[in-house]
Amino acid sequence: MTLSDLAYPSLVYFHLFLFVLWLGGDVGVFLAGQHFRKRHLYTLDQRIALLKLLVLIDMTPRTAWALMVPVSLSVVTLGGFWAVPGLVLAGAWAAGLIWLWLVWDAHFHDMTPRAARNRRIEFWLKNAITLGYLGLGAVSLATGAPLAEKWLAAKALLFGLIFVAAIMIDVAFKPVGPQLARLLKEGSSDETEVPLRRTMDRTRIWVFIVYGLLIVTSYLGAVKPF
Repeated sequence: MTLSDLAYPSLVYFHLFLFVLWLGGDVGVFLAGQHFRKRHLYTLDQRIALLKLLVLIDMTPRTAWALMVPVSLSVVTLGGFWAVPGLVLAGAWAAGLIWLWLVWDAHFHDMTPRAARNRRIEFWLKNAITLGYLGLGAVSLATGAPLAEKWLAAKALLFGLIFVAAIMIDVAFKPVGPQLARLLKEGSSDETEVPLRRTMDRTRIWVFIVYGLLIVTSYLGAVKPF
């Protein structure tokens, strides 16, 4: 088997590997978050340690999410499902790598103006990519082009919806920063814990939506039911 013969199956494997990292990492984040909520079982210091671990684990799905964009379009191209224009494919790789840099640079410079700037850029970049996938999936389902396979068009549309739900996780989670700062300053009490718990509960709704969409999307790619 030549290197060109290995390219497509290797890229498919990497695509699946990213899916495993994304969903598996998200489950780890969810479990750490569940234990953080148990204020009667852990001390505040222990819960903060869990929160730090949660943030670190969360870098895995965030990395996979950024790389999934160029990898998915490359799989579509090499698989012969759509001859993605060269400029579009190059732009996807550039966007994915820039996104990846923004995520990790913000992580290493957390709580600084630089991190805040990176996250603002990342937010608008994700919005643009979301519209791209939603448009690609909707147009392909309606017209049969550029994605002729209905399962692939549906997968593109669902991937766009995953973006929507994942963006909403960050939006819903945003109040946690000041709420956590108040918890650390004033200590654990109903006044500091209940608002934080309420924010985390709202965020979990979007987390479950992402899980469901990821499972359905992966099913479409593996089974190709229509």
